[in-house]
Amino acid sequence: MIRDIYDCILNGQDVRKNLIELRKELKEESNKNAFTYFLAGDYSHFYKLLKSEDAKVRKNAALIMGELAVPEFMTKLYEAYVKEDKLFVKSDYLTAIRHYDYHSLIQKFKERLSILTNNVFEETSLKHIREEIRILTEMLIESEKPAMHRFTGYKEESDIILLTNRDHSKVTLDQVHNSRAKTFGAGIIIRTKDLGEIIPIRTYSELLFRLNEVSSIEDSSTLGAEAIYKGRLLDFLSARHEGDPPYYFRIEIKSKMPLDKKSMFAKKMAAELERLSERKLINSTSNYEFELRLIENREGRFNVLIKLYTLKDQRFKYRKNTIAASINPVNAALTAMLSKSYLKEGADVLDPFCGVGTMLIERNKIVPAKMMYGVDIFGEAIEKARENAEADQKEIYFINRDFFDFTHEYLFDEIFTNMPTAGGRKTEEEIEMLYMRFFNRALELLKDEAVIVLYTRNNALVKKGIRNKKEYSIIEEYELSKKEQTYVVILQVKR
Repeated sequence: MIRDIYDCILNGQDVRKNLIELRKELKEESNKNAFTYFLAGDYSHFYKLLKSEDAKVRKNAALIMGELAVPEFMTKLYEAYVKEDKLFVKSDYLTAIRHYDYHSLIQKFKERLSILTNNVFEETSLKHIREEIRILTEMLIESEKPAMHRFTGYKEESDIILLTNRDHSKVTLDQVHNSRAKTFGAGIIIRTKDLGEIIPIRTYSELLFRLNEVSSIEDSSTLGAEAIYKGRLLDFLSARHEGDPPYYFRIEIKSKMPLDKKSMFAKKMAAELERLSERKLINSTSNYEFELRLIENREGRFNVLIKLYTLKDQRFKYRKNTIAASINPVNAALTAMLSKSYLKEGADVLDPFCGVGTMLIERNKIVPAKMMYGVDIFGEAIEKARENAEADQKEIYFINRDFFDFTHEYLFDEIFTNMPTAGGRKTEEEIEMLYMRFFNRALELLKDEAVIVLYTRNNALVKKGIRNKKEYSIIEEYELSKKEQTYVVILQVKR
């Protein structure tokens, strides 16, 4: 197939169409290797194709040469790039060259980038100029790997948003003591000069900054970029970081607009921000220090938020390992906070379905336990749990055993667990049976007046499981997510 296509190219038959077909075939590594072997070092026809009068033939030939990654191609590709007079093809040569070790060309690429960013071009050319700038920028970043700025703005007055569980944002609000804070639909709005108080809170999913002088922008990439730049974005960044510009960013758009329009909007806005800032702000999709997050609101404008990747989230750094069934650590922390008043300091705690240990670790951070045991039938999870506990410097006894076969020499004060769900190897019927057996077995392992805290996706099975069991009573029940059908159910045992 490949030889037939290449023979057509050699014979000048539908060259552009056949180059496109050849590119498709070469996506498979085995085909690529076979084609390189077939060429046997004779690349002369590709060099001729780079000089074709048809710009799209040059484009496709260059992209194939990039994919083949034959070392001697790089010089030929660069020479063709320099000579190319069609702007829409220029970026394709760069895409091809990225497959090679192009360090020897870095200075020349810098010179080209300077020309592109310091000159004025016709509106009709801007789309292709922006694309060439984007790829050149990415290539320079890949080659030189600029160091990320160090965040220093812990005492700078900042307006921040903590995204939280929508129905339980007050849990997070109650942990803010030295800053002005209030709840809103998606979480907490805070004005603070003490980020050190806010960052360690464990019940928010994201920390985002607001620009004081621009809360929202028009649905226009050009006017939006201008508003953000005039809203003193550079001052905001400089006040919170050590070192000089440039700062590297990406744009994330939360909107119902089609993906292609969203992408074009982001590219145009990024290019305009680079221009306005004289490239003190540089767009990079792979090596960014902050994210401009634009969220479409009811008025058709975009709310503007900033996520700083220079501000490291260390709250769950112990989670070196996870498995598919692992609970989100924020949900584990929220479960612990919601049940805090029922947790006993110095308790003996059991997690019968412990997974990688997140529930026990988060429970212990809220109210320190005495002894903690985690049991799981999945051996890989137990190994990962031991590594996580060691990373958190917590002593937890993890046992690779089926909970229903687990025995212990003394009774426990608490069970604190994320209940298994249907999916994978577990059917709905098997999960229902597990719940029924769980409540029977738990009575054999718990003290009188013990507490059970369950994170569950099926509170109906909890109620069914304790029906006709006078030893159990539900003392609290929280819905965490209607969409995901997750609940926290707190029970007490009285014999």
